[in-house]
Amino acid sequence: MPANRSHSPAIAAELNHIRFSYDHGASWALDDVSLTIRAGERVCLVGPNGSGKSTLARLIAGLTAPDAGDITLLDHHVVADVTPNADEYRAARRGIGVVFQNPEDQLLTTVLEDDVAFGPENLGLDRTVIATRIRQSLDAVDMSSVRRADPTRMSGGQQQRAAIAGMLAMNPAMLVLDEPTAMLDETARAEVMRVLDALQQRGTTIVHVTHHPNETRHADRVIHMESGHIAEDASGQATAQCPETGVLTPPPAADDSSTPLPVLSNSSTPQNNAPIIRVSHLTYRYADGERPVIDDLSFSIQPGETVALMGTNGSGKSTLARLLCALARPESGTIEAAGIPVVRPKPAHRKQIAQLRRRVGYVMQHPEQQLFAETVAEDVAYGPRNQGLSDADVQQRVREALALLHIEHLADRSPFDLSGGQQRLAAIAGVVACRPDVLVMDEPTASLDVQAKARIHELLHTLKERGVTMLIITHDRAEAESLADRVVRMPSPSEAQSSPSIQRDAAPQSKTDHRSPVHQLDPRVKMVGFLAAMFTMFAVNTPAQLATGIAFTLAVMMAGRLNPIRLLATIHPILALMAVMSLCNLVVVRTGTPLFTWGPLSVTDDGVTIAVLYTCRFALVIILGAIFLTTTTPTAITDAFEALLHPFGRFGLHTQEIALVMSLALRFIPTLTDETRSIIDAQAARGGSIETGSLSQRIKAMSAIIVPVFAGTLRHADNLSLALDARCYEEGIVRTHWRVFAPSARDAVFAVTVIAYIVAIVVL
Repeated sequence: MPANRSHSPAIAAELNHIRFSYDHGASWALDDVSLTIRAGERVCLVGPNGSGKSTLARLIAGLTAPDAGDITLLDHHVVADVTPNADEYRAARRGIGVVFQNPEDQLLTTVLEDDVAFGPENLGLDRTVIATRIRQSLDAVDMSSVRRADPTRMSGGQQQRAAIAGMLAMNPAMLVLDEPTAMLDETARAEVMRVLDALQQRGTTIVHVTHHPNETRHADRVIHMESGHIAEDASGQATAQCPETGVLTPPPAADDSSTPLPVLSNSSTPQNNAPIIRVSHLTYRYADGERPVIDDLSFSIQPGETVALMGTNGSGKSTLARLLCALARPESGTIEAAGIPVVRPKPAHRKQIAQLRRRVGYVMQHPEQQLFAETVAEDVAYGPRNQGLSDADVQQRVREALALLHIEHLADRSPFDLSGGQQRLAAIAGVVACRPDVLVMDEPTASLDVQAKARIHELLHTLKERGVTMLIITHDRAEAESLADRVVRMPSPSEAQSSPSIQRDAAPQSKTDHRSPVHQLDPRVKMVGFLAAMFTMFAVNTPAQLATGIAFTLAVMMAGRLNPIRLLATIHPILALMAVMSLCNLVVVRTGTPLFTWGPLSVTDDGVTIAVLYTCRFALVIILGAIFLTTTTPTAITDAFEALLHPFGRFGLHTQEIALVMSLALRFIPTLTDETRSIIDAQAARGGSIETGSLSQRIKAMSAIIVPVFAGTLRHADNLSLALDARCYEEGIVRTHWRVFAPSARDAVFAVTVIAYIVAIVVL
């Protein structure tokens, strides 16, 4: 782990009479807050949702400026007399690390070691220092063995540790964390806390926002926030602030000797009546996975039963929930829910899906992905309206659902303007309003304060009294045991097995690189070579040239050690579209001998030849592009792009910024795609016509996702801006490049091969 700064200030952060508003002073998120944090202290911020904890943490991290007050961070007077000083902020942030609640938006690249290197690169450190920082930081979070893996495809626990590693590599004097364990299982949470304990021992100042009393055990101070004010500042270790009563109570000690939970299987289910949920020999694997995340799983749940489902991050709990709700298809096995065959042995048809939506409700893990209407009331009404109820009945359902969650006052608010906790309550209300017979809830109380959790628990007891069958995914064992008739655990594959990208790229850098020769090519040489070969394909006009192109493409595919079937599966929609466009030549080309005529349309032998040629030509171009993208990480692509554009920097072209935008686009386009899919699933789960309606209804439903996708894009952009600030990136700075390209003999061989191919096409 990097050594601590030798001259840390005695005061890490000092805030005097701070006020902050998100609505230009109509209300105050922080109102006259004063706080001093000494260097080396471990301070926990606790309190209910909306009390101002996260806002205060952002101010301490130097990521935003207040509307009033005075702030000094690490001896830098960043705000004096309400006037922010950009230079002082810039200097202070070089010594402050920040870890967000959702690490996904904090991970900026698709290679772990490159992500850890990003901050030190912005600090302009020497490459040998960066190499040392990467090694020490990954060792500190126990992730050295997966340094080449894609962090965006890791489990939640690994992503959070990766985000912490990125901060440690910058050697911060102060580390600010906003609920870093909110979505983690017990094991992953313990891993994060061990890292914080180690940082505390070496003297790093830690500011930790948390809802978990156990996480305050080693704090020097616990600061309780209420309605934008500091309600109490309690000094001393081993104390926890109760968000409801304000009474300080010692947290319970960790229990490492608890009885293991039974593994989910048929043997753990009492067979008294006909099950309302029946799963038999279920197997599911991700599209690019070699090992199944769910393997031959069987279980059943009785009507009216409440089952709490636990398990490690990556064990397949959320995937199982989506399978039960017909939002994903298993590789094999059968599922029956509420008497409706979801998979048996074929997928349910539209009518069965419509019936399933009426009887099975689904609360997603991330509530912001489940809200899409203009107001909370409209969002809650979405499901009942799809059930064909009258306006009066719909309004009655809405009032009842809002009352059950105690959020009647939010009815006319936009769901996109709510806090995370309020969004979760609104999302649950929207599902409860459908009055399902079976309710599947994925982490319904994550990130909620004690009062909000109590509301959810009260709701669950009410639903149980009404006979609703519930499957609740949770990481809180005490909650599971208090709410459920049975507490069961998903079989736990190792994290490496549950993350295909980690399994494939787990080997750290060493003298022996087991990747394919195409993977190992210098990305600059590879980019130029592939582009040249792809453009040359457009010159293919004869069978001999086509055969040469096919031979070249197959040779590159073999050298890349790629599975042809899996590769083609990723691009088959594009290939199909190109084939349809190329086949238009059948009726457009008029030259040659007519083969047959149909009214005004005539097909000739020249038309057939050209159609086949164009189809094959476009297919080869697409396949070569897929090979390039499969064997080259987005990070390598953007580094190569920047290197190739570098000479144009002399003419004023901002090559570094252009390359960064390209890198972030490649990094976040899959995230936005997944979020769009989640919104579509949210509509479908509440009986929306996006999957079961007529063509016009489905088009209308698709148009309804535009606003929430746009809101999600803005949210990601805001978080991305904060992530770049936290990593000290600024426009125009001179950055060190950790990864330096060095062409080798294999690059020369590849270049010669591409040139030979181009010459062959020209000659033929």
